[in-house]
Amino acid sequence: MTTTPAPHRVGARLASPERDERAAEWAGKLWTAARAADEYSALDVVTNALDAGLDAETVLLEVIGAVQHRVGAEWAANRMSVADEHAATAINDRVIAALPADRPAEFLGRITVACVDKEWHALPARLLAETLRLRGWQVGYLGAQVPTAHLIGQVHRTGADAVCLSAALPTRLPLAHAAITAVQAAGTPVMVGGLGFGADGRYARLMGADAWAPEARAAADRLAAGPLPRPRPPHQAVDDLPHLADQEYTMVTRSSRDLVRETFQGLERRYPAMAAYDDDQRERTAEDLAHIVDFLAAALYVDDPDLFTGFLTWTGEILTARGVPARSLLPGLDLLEERLRDFPRARRLIRAGHDAISTRPWETP
Repeated sequence: MTTTPAPHRVGARLASPERDERAAEWAGKLWTAARAADEYSALDVVTNALDAGLDAETVLLEVIGAVQHRVGAEWAANRMSVADEHAATAINDRVIAALPADRPAEFLGRITVACVDKEWHALPARLLAETLRLRGWQVGYLGAQVPTAHLIGQVHRTGADAVCLSAALPTRLPLAHAAITAVQAAGTPVMVGGLGFGADGRYARLMGADAWAPEARAAADRLAAGPLPRPRPPHQAVDDLPHLADQEYTMVTRSSRDLVRETFQGLERRYPAMAAYDDDQRERTAEDLAHIVDFLAAALYVDDPDLFTGFLTWTGEILTARGVPARSLLPGLDLLEERLRDFPRARRLIRAGHDAISTRPWETP
């Protein structure tokens, strides 16, 4: 574990405007191939970028990773369908496998990389796993939606030096908290990452993770700097967050299906125009309500109104890009607040979200 990694695996790299420009050029070519769902051209782009002198980590993070970021942005702006987004993501996942990863004479250690249970956005975790492989770590990449019990079994079986957990959505935070606690109880430190933990890592700290990193390169640099501290008992229990004593999170979670159904029915009664909705419009309305309830529950779990208002404003931007007024969210929020009249924290969160939507000057697409 003391072997110095080969030069192409070293995390610290000299800043190079020329390299950045070249990476952006190859990212443009890969974007064209991914947008056309042309897997063979995408593989050629990656191979040619390596032949042209870009190192594998740059291709991984600044070409493939940059294209995947653009895929998400284009979908949000309604310039890419869900099917196109899935096709481009599959191509990016495929071309990652084309990157070379020389086996080192001695591994730096063993790392398990996984998405928390119910988290299906796997590509960020895949980027981290491949970055660590390039730098000389032996990596057990478990992919998306890993149940905590199976994760613990893998940790015991392999003797991992650390576990890296990824969560893109904050609605996965309760499950992430359970996973962090369980892995630490097994004596293994946990590093977390992904937008689900907050852009500044605030939820990672709240849940007692041993480390947090904003992206793959930073995570690899932290692991290269030295081992994560071994967790010491007592470990934070999932129910140790003091604000959960009011049971609002538990009650909202348990009644989420009823809340969605009753709110939907209330919209039908209060807004007769819904009678003209087709099946697709009705399904999307129900999905939007379900997401609102899920994010409300997550905000109750971490006791942070920013989580809920941030989701609502993002949703408003998505709706606006699709020609739907963001203020169409307000009636559902009003009905939801009526049904949660006995939940003061939930009502405060809903009112904060209502204010965020109603006071923002939304731009038409």
